[in-house]
Amino acid sequence: MSELPENNKEALSNEEYSKNFSEEGFWDKAKKYAKKAGLKVMEPSLKMYYAAQDSDTPVWAKGIIYGALGYFILPIDAIPDVAPVVGYTDDLTTIAAALATVATHIKDEHAEKAKETIKQWFK
Repeated sequence: MSELPENNKEALSNEEYSKNFSEEGFWDKAKKYAKKAGLKVMEPSLKMYYAAQDSDTPVWAKGIIYGALGYFILPIDAIPDVAPVVGYTDDLTTIAAALATVATHIKDEHAEKAKETIKQWFK
């Protein structure tokens, strides 16, 4: 993986993004922008969301997940999501870095739930 831009490194470690995470905010943005954000953003986001709901997932991993998902749902980010083509690039980079960090805590059941949700959204 290439070096993360400085703002994305901060997103993974910044507790402010975790504080901005809410289930309602996540689901609202996910449902509204799923097709626009695309599979590359939504599938890993959902895998991490379901992993964060699992009591087996360590607190430190949940913090990273909620930080990345909190960044995703914020209306203001490094590259505005409304920008054509590149709008979700910073979200994808942050989510990919978070996923790589917590990958050992993503279970098959989390991936399956994510795929089922994706199937419903991308009919």
